[in-house]
Amino acid sequence: MSKQKIINIAVIAHVDAGKSTLVDAFLNQSGVFKPNEEVKELIMDSNDLERERGITIYSKNCSVFYKDYKINIVDTPGHADFSSEVERIIQTVDTVILLVDSSEGPMPQTRFVLQKSLELGLRPILVINKIDKKDARIQEVIDLVYELFFDLNANDEQINFPILYGIAKEGLVKYHEDDPDNGIAPLFETIVSYVEPYPDKDDEPLQMQVSNLAYDDYIGRLGIGRVFKGTLRTGEQVVLVKNDGTQEKCTITKLFIYEGIKRKPVNEAHSGDIAIIAGIPDISIGETVCDRDHIDPLPPIHIDDPTLSMNFMVNTSPFAGRSGKYVTSRNLKERLEKELEVNVGLKVEPTATTDTFKVSGRGELGLTILIENMRREGYELAISKPQVIYKTIDGQRYEPVEKVICEVPAQYEGYVISKLNLRNGIMQNISERNNYKIIEFLVSTRGLIGFRSEFINTTRGEGILIRQFEDYMPYMGEINTRGNGVMISNANGVAMTYSIWNLQERGSFFIGPQTEVYEGMIVGVCSKDMDMEVNPTKNKKATAVRSEGRDEAMKLVPPIQLTLEYALEFIDDDELVEVTPDAIRLRKRYLTSMDRLNAFRLKKKLEETAE
Repeated sequence: MSKQKIINIAVIAHVDAGKSTLVDAFLNQSGVFKPNEEVKELIMDSNDLERERGITIYSKNCSVFYKDYKINIVDTPGHADFSSEVERIIQTVDTVILLVDSSEGPMPQTRFVLQKSLELGLRPILVINKIDKKDARIQEVIDLVYELFFDLNANDEQINFPILYGIAKEGLVKYHEDDPDNGIAPLFETIVSYVEPYPDKDDEPLQMQVSNLAYDDYIGRLGIGRVFKGTLRTGEQVVLVKNDGTQEKCTITKLFIYEGIKRKPVNEAHSGDIAIIAGIPDISIGETVCDRDHIDPLPPIHIDDPTLSMNFMVNTSPFAGRSGKYVTSRNLKERLEKELEVNVGLKVEPTATTDTFKVSGRGELGLTILIENMRREGYELAISKPQVIYKTIDGQRYEPVEKVICEVPAQYEGYVISKLNLRNGIMQNISERNNYKIIEFLVSTRGLIGFRSEFINTTRGEGILIRQFEDYMPYMGEINTRGNGVMISNANGVAMTYSIWNLQERGSFFIGPQTEVYEGMIVGVCSKDMDMEVNPTKNKKATAVRSEGRDEAMKLVPPIQLTLEYALEFIDDDELVEVTPDAIRLRKRYLTSMDRLNAFRLKKKLEETAE
């Protein structure tokens, strides 16, 4: 029996360009599911958060069969915060399908992943998706893709890519826009004719590099990667070459490959295939599994360093332990260690105190996903303001800088430029399309903390904001990001309509009537640039004397809805976000006014001594 031909592909695109929908079409039209099987949309976005947010967060694998080919498909995240996922996965594929929206064109996140694949010498296939859009500008988008390839120094082979046209939602891909509908068969045909299947290297000594990790409650840590050479067998003794060069003898206890969206246990995996191995408890990304008699490790996979850090602390508020199941520092430590098992883009460091951990990641979104997952699992914790991670190069302080693209209606152009200038941004370009202004800026990551919510308010929700890590650049100077103070509760109790109504003119509230509050909890935003202590629990005095006239109807302005992203962007250095399974609250680090005063005096004293 001849060996099956194997091709590994990755689908890369900007957020919301139709990646997961295209993978759905691959699975539905290749006979993976039985006729009577119930199939959801966005099959690969299996995580609750992925379904809610409509984005891919974790790289996942599946496989389909076409003629005598096995095609392994990797669904990669489109967001730059999950770049550590993308960089590793690209190394295990033979080609990439570049999916571009027929109206938006190639976006910054597309550029990031495409650059990585071109550097590895892959020859992409271009699919222009959503060709049924009213504002589609197909030819212009193709020209923009060519420009992008030239910018990224693609070679002649890479620039002569095949172009297909699709409507992924309807499961259609065509050679030409006006071709009759034939499912995604043209894409399958293009893949098998354009991409060479992986050469048969089954008889060579074993070589497999781990590019992803998973965890199983029964068999422990799993290493996922491509078998570059040789054949991998269950029960076989192998040598694991670690990233630091050390070697360890191990035995493969379980072996799986992908069939459809499921893991299938097998006795052997052949060269070119993506295998999942168990039996090596401390296996990590970038390490090579070799034949014990022929040790030939592959170069370790480099993962970009984190750019942002936050302190995860034990929740010490008066409401601690009310709704959470895991509240101690031991629980927090164990959960973060478990996350490190599968998330290599994360870094966890202990601090001077045992109840605080410094957690560093690639961006705000990556860290908020972790916090949201922990919250749903029953953890209670407090989070400090995100801090950027600086580097010292030639004795000079450098900080991470991002490329920001704002697409806004023309009337908001001046507001957005003004806001980014206040954050020490450097304008790169400005253009116009369909009555929308496209403004490009370079802004430090530090300056962008808190900008998203301000941007949404400024553009009345009509603007689109895209951020992409650019590079480390010299320190851009001091930035004052928050112009307002906060309203702090000075009492414990339940918030009353009467007190909120009287305080409304002083600012906007995060709480409504009958919300429990405690001393030191932040209950709203002050309209001035100073903090103000208020008593939201005060009620109207009841007396036996009737007042003249009727009481005024107390109409309250609806409170600001606190989301995790908004809360982390909003807080200042002396404030914390309290995250529990049933609530997100803001609080001062020091709850009583006397403690805050003492902390302020101590800070001033330390600054004076430092000078």
